[in-house]
Amino acid sequence: MEFDAVILAGGRSSRLGGVPKSGLVYDGATLLERAVAAARGAGALVVVGPRPDALPAGALTVREDPPFAGPAAAIAAGLDELERSGRPPAPWVLVLACDMPHAAAAVPVLLAALDAEPEADGVLGLSADGRKQPLLAVYSNAALHRGVRERAQAGTLTNAPVFSLLASLDLLTAAVPEHAADDVDTWDDAAALGVHGGPS
Repeated sequence: MEFDAVILAGGRSSRLGGVPKSGLVYDGATLLERAVAAARGAGALVVVGPRPDALPAGALTVREDPPFAGPAAAIAAGLDELERSGRPPAPWVLVLACDMPHAAAAVPVLLAALDAEPEADGVLGLSADGRKQPLLAVYSNAALHRGVRERAQAGTLTNAPVFSLLASLDLLTAAVPEHAADDVDTWDDAAALGVHGGPS
């Protein structure tokens, strides 16, 4: 399936004392590097957040306005940047938070779910404990743009819940492999996942 990718890497990391999640390390690679690897196969890729030191050739980067405006605003900024690139849009968009070190295991599952039901507006990853993960998901490009427009017309994208973009979308869920949806919000999370604060 043809897809583009929006990787979110611009949060405050307040429960990590402000340490950027994107630079944390798991198994010799930063979490941002692992997220980019999870999106392998994307026709176009944009990282939303502070400009990283290195990105693959052709990757885009943008910052949500204002900075730290939340994931809904970041998704909107990523979609805008993909449009500005002038590249033909893919029919699907992978949206991925950068703080899930095992997310790569989920991407084929999400794409397979849509391959089986391509009339859906997208698919959310479903964690082992039953939580829907809107930042581990693949959306119809057109439907996600529609959701952003509806939210923008209703008020503001700043600090809006991600699910506010999805209210009118017909979404599937797909159970993802164990740990694929585990994210790093606290240092306890990091320790449990074997993630540390930087290269040793």
